[in-house]
Order: sequence, then structure tokens, then C-alpha cells
Amino acid sequence: MSTVKITPSAAALSTSIKHFANIQRPKFIAPRRAFTIISMAPLEICVKQSITTPNKLGDCPFTQRVLLTLEEKNLPYDMKYVDLRNKPEWFLKISPEGKVPLIKLDEKWVPDSDVITQALEEKFPQPPLTTPPEKASVGSKIFPKFVAFLKSKDPSDGAEQELLDELTAFNDYLKENGPFINGNEVSAGDLSLGPKLYHLEIALGHYKNWSVPYSFPYVKSYMKSIFSRESFINTRALKEDVIEGWRPKVMG
Repeated sequence: MSTVKITPSAAALSTSIKHFANIQRPKFIAPRRAFTIISMAPLEICVKQSITTPNKLGDCPFTQRVLLTLEEKNLPYDMKYVDLRNKPEWFLKISPEGKVPLIKLDEKWVPDSDVITQALEEKFPQPPLTTPPEKASVGSKIFPKFVAFLKSKDPSDGAEQELLDELTAFNDYLKENGPFINGNEVSAGDLSLGPKLYHLEIALGHYKNWSVPYSFPYVKSYMKSIFSRESFINTRALKEDVIEGWRPKVMG
């Protein structure tokens, strides 16, 4: 079993250091939440193993969504790499369906990124990442339209235009409500959509020589902002893994 321990971000560690440096001066003491979370035991999470590079994270956007949530909440975690092409017995015992992500919370293994991120929000409410219900579906149709276009072998079937229609709607939304789905602050909606846009950019660029048009400046800026976050850089899949991960769907 391959295991990699990931510590909280530099910002979180800096906060902890300041806490100890100023412990005699209460007005400078970091929030109690930051100290408690930093000192907690790492959460165990099963993730897809890279198929191109040993001991690297694989190309699952749903797993990255969970890892982004952990990063943004400054929660320590311990990744357990799983070869999904040859699933080990220990993994199938805790995940009969053989799917990732899978995280251990309160001594129970919890599957499904929707369920996991909601559970993390309830258990660790600070900083809050909830996207308001009325905004939760923003951009949600982009991913299936991307997959349809990626798999399409007929340029006249309308798949590209359907993706462009969804990107148009998202660009218009960001123009009026951005820079993120919930305004100025990153929320759960962004942590779900960001990894999918990352796959879109790499896969369509490689297999169709296609990229998000410059006529969507707010989408382009959104992607740049999300992809450049420290949490995203820490949890993104290798480009080679994204390409190889989509190959069966493209060639099938």
C-alpha cells in the first residue's frame, strides 16, 4: 500500500507559528480552530494511483474535489494510493464497489464525493465552503457536454456547439456574479467544477486541438484563478495521467 502524508498549506503552518510566537499577547493569537485542526491526526483517504508515474496521484476529478476541500479547510490528510486496474484486497474489503474517493470519518469509510464534502462541511465548518442552493448548479452541465464533445467523431453532430452554449452561459454568469460561483470567495461549487475544467482543458487540447475560446474572457480568467491556487497545485493530476485516463473513451 503506497502512502503519502500531506501536511497543511504553508499559510496554515504560518498561522500556527504565529500562534506560539505571540501566545503572551492574546490579540495576536490565531483562531482556536486553526490550532485544533493543525494538531489533529491526518484523515485517511483512498485515491486513484497514477498510471504513468509511481507514487503519484491519479486523474480522478472527483477525488481532487475532496482533496481541494481538505486543503481549503487546512485539514491534514494521508493519501492511500489505489491501483484501480488491479484493486488490492484491502481496498475491496472497505470499498466493495471498488470506487474512489473513499475517506475515513469517525472510524467509518465514507464513499462518494458529494457525501464526503458535505460531511466535511458539517464536521469542520470553518472556513465555510457551502455554495448557496440557488447557485449550486452553476456550470454543472459543462462537464457532460465536454465528455460528449470529446467522444464525438462527427463534427456536424452539434456536440461542440452544445459545449459552447454551456460555456456562454457560465461566462455570462461570471460577468455578473463572479469572479467565483459565489462571488468573491471560493466555495464548494468551484472545488467541484475546477477539476472538471482542468480535464476539459487538457483532454480537448490533446485529442481535438481545442481550447476555450478567448471570446469567453470570464471563463478563461476563472480557470486561471482556480488552477493557480496553492490547493489546486497540490492536488492536481499529472497532465499525462489526464490524457491517458481519457484515452479509452476517445478511442472506444
